[in-house]
Amino acid sequence: MIYGIGIDIVRIQRMRDAHKKWGRKFFEKFLTGNEIAYCYEKKEPYPSISVRFAAKEALIKAIGSEVHVNMKDVEIVNSENGRPWIKVLGRLEKFFNEKEIRSCHLSLSHEKEYGVACVVLEC
Repeated sequence: MIYGIGIDIVRIQRMRDAHKKWGRKFFEKFLTGNEIAYCYEKKEPYPSISVRFAAKEALIKAIGSEVHVNMKDVEIVNSENGRPWIKVLGRLEKFFNEKEIRSCHLSLSHEKEYGVACVVLEC
């Protein structure tokens, strides 16, 4: 049974501008250390940063307003074959267990100016 669906889109330039203004500390507010390391391995980190931000926003939309989500309790991870998935931590992991959310499907994409993410939660 589907628990929720969320989608979000982010202008990649927004992440570049934020980095120019606040530096890496801006990303540390919503990305985990592992996510930052993954993105900065790329020649151009901003598309990867953008889709991770969009994924976290999409997850929040899929959950609704039932629980406050700390963005650092959500980690976007890539499997060995490159497929992205969501790892939940802390209070959010407890919420997933209480609501019996067993599957969290994630699709990420970026093209030129935008990054987009779609999340489907299943019980």
